[in-house]
Amino acid sequence: MTEDQRPPSIKDLDKKIQKARDAQAAPDSGPPQPSPVGQALRLAVEMASTLFVGAGLGWLLDRWLDTRPWFLLVFLLLGGVGGLLNVYRTGKRFNGPAEKEKRSED
Repeated sequence: MTEDQRPPSIKDLDKKIQKARDAQAAPDSGPPQPSPVGQALRLAVEMASTLFVGAGLGWLLDRWLDTRPWFLLVFLLLGGVGGLLNVYRTGKRFNGPAEKEKRSED
């Protein structure tokens, strides 16, 4: 039997098994972090959607109550404030792990 045809030794197999067990036992660092482009897109969609929902509700109320343009303006403003609040909260959540690491280093 030549060197290439010989089966792997028990020590080699033991090393491979131990390496696989170590990799499996490694603690999971949690879900992967989203990319910065994905984060920016999510924030833009959240902001736009709250504006559209606010404007839509205001427009519907104005049509129903015949008070044009007051409800549209009020709900557009409320949608903008809600969107900014949503963006702030989401940004704070994205930044949370980085802030904890920064504080632990100090």
